[in-house]
Amino acid sequence: MTETPPETSDTDAADLAAALEHANLPALVPVLYQLTGDRAWLQDPYRPSRSRGMDNNDSGGFPPEVAARIKDATLDAVLTHETGTPPAVPAPVGDELRELLELANGEAVPAEYADMAAEDMGFTPSPTPAAPDGDIDAIVIGAGISGMLAAITLREAGIDHVVLEKNDDVGGCWLENVYPGAGVDTPSHLYSYSFAPRDWRTHFGKRDEVEQYLRGVADDHDLHKVIRFGTEVLTADYDADSATWTVHTEHGERLTARILISATGALNRPKIPAIPGIDDFRGPIFHTAAWPEELDLTGKRVAVVGSGASAMQVVPAIAPTVSQLTVFQRSPQWIAPNDVYFSEIDDAVALLMERVPFYRAWYRTRLAWNFNDRVHPALQIDPEWPHPDRSVNVINDSHRRAFTRYLESQLDGRPDLIAKALPDYPPFGKRMLLDNGWFTALRRDNVELVTEGVEEITPTGVRGSGGTDADVDVVILATGFHTHRFLYPMRVTGRSGATLAETWGPENAHAYLGITVPDFPNLFITCGPGTALGHGGSFITVAECQVRYIVDTLVTMARRGLRAVEVRPEVESDYTRRHDEAHEKMLWTHPGMTNWYRNADGRVVSTMPWRIVDYWSMTRRADLADYRTEPALPADEG
Repeated sequence: MTETPPETSDTDAADLAAALEHANLPALVPVLYQLTGDRAWLQDPYRPSRSRGMDNNDSGGFPPEVAARIKDATLDAVLTHETGTPPAVPAPVGDELRELLELANGEAVPAEYADMAAEDMGFTPSPTPAAPDGDIDAIVIGAGISGMLAAITLREAGIDHVVLEKNDDVGGCWLENVYPGAGVDTPSHLYSYSFAPRDWRTHFGKRDEVEQYLRGVADDHDLHKVIRFGTEVLTADYDADSATWTVHTEHGERLTARILISATGALNRPKIPAIPGIDDFRGPIFHTAAWPEELDLTGKRVAVVGSGASAMQVVPAIAPTVSQLTVFQRSPQWIAPNDVYFSEIDDAVALLMERVPFYRAWYRTRLAWNFNDRVHPALQIDPEWPHPDRSVNVINDSHRRAFTRYLESQLDGRPDLIAKALPDYPPFGKRMLLDNGWFTALRRDNVELVTEGVEEITPTGVRGSGGTDADVDVVILATGFHTHRFLYPMRVTGRSGATLAETWGPENAHAYLGITVPDFPNLFITCGPGTALGHGGSFITVAECQVRYIVDTLVTMARRGLRAVEVRPEVESDYTRRHDEAHEKMLWTHPGMTNWYRNADGRVVSTMPWRIVDYWSMTRRADLADYRTEPALPADEG
């Protein structure tokens, strides 16, 4: 017996028609093809224009009459679908999907993106492999984005595990960073787990909404059962005889497991510079990641040390409240505009994502292309480029002109600020930032931008390296994190008795795929060396690649009856060589600036040189030929 599909009411149709007025049209066109199978939607005049920069391009560049045809046709196709007509093309893959990717984005998309997009969009299911019963269990350190993801995926694989978290709730950096203005600079629908969409209220989620999202995911997956909160790990030691890791916590607990997974993140431990006099200041002085709970800045004189990502969020948020704000800037940042950065997402969008088949997937996929690898060619050094002082290739130079025009338009009439705020190094040489009101804040009468580093903190203020003295009531340190000291401050000891800190030195970390290190069997690192995204995109995408690879390795261990895997030194060495050679051809080695991506010797430690699609392919499946393996002993099997 078959059920008769419900009819759509006139009210439902009217609601959908109204919602379509808020649609992203480039995302609707491939939806129309999937629902109808009509290739006319793949041809002019229904091919959208290319997005400018990082704009949403909601209109697609269509004239009004064409836009109306697309929306009317979508309404008809969805209503037909809701009465029981299945999609004509439910799961495009390969060349067909690539054709649709190029249609939606208005430009060429390399063929290799089709497989990655098919998986993310759900067209190619990729279930987590299950591990047979065996001697595999895991300790996960950290319950932020990667630790939560590890817990979810380990459970799906049937691997026993516990998560140790130093804080009192999930969220990692999103739990800890409560400073005014804190939020993501990746679009919300992209800064989400692929399996856990959300009807976001804002295009770029603020801290509270992101933390709420993560708590919701934790609740949906019942993660609190496997997380021990308020449990900070001090040491982890590998025992070669038993092929296990032993973890000691600050409370004297001792836990053992076959596998150790670090999910402590890179933006975890605040970096406090050794500024003379820092302990002598008489007022509140603190890092942005340690924002005082009851702090009231109303009418206060405030100094902000630093002008990077955290400062760019804090300064516009507090400028209207304080009496005077002095920003100490060692070097300026490149800043990009975005047409929806300040916009809330209309409720109609949630209706579209609920009722229009494939719309959520196409909306997210367009964001992924726009914010991920699209810019990667602009980061490659052209040795023949005649202007290496200002850019690294012709595309990068066009970005420079566009960002410069935007800066000059925002600071029009203030040549003093233009001179201070305009970078003299290539775009993307430091972390690229989105304008969230920075330029508007700089124009305020109560804000002063000082282009000096900080030489000294006095009892009553801040002294710049150029002699500027600022008498202030509060000092905010927007000075970043220990991004080169992975797993810091834990002491992690490997097979030979050497620690990770001794193996790497103070700031020269390296790991195969950024995940695993010789002499440290059964240790896997998320957000490890060389995996931060300098060219843009969502770290959650990288985290999903890493956790998939790690769990695939563990399942393979269980299936083969292995008690230990250790990456071969020659494999890790070759990967590190290729990683460093790729970076030598990219702009982050440019001598015209400093950044947190590279160490004091100029080696890029933190950032990924690969495209995301390359890393996705590298981590698609674990190849245990890359590892030394140890079979389980008879005692282990019992």
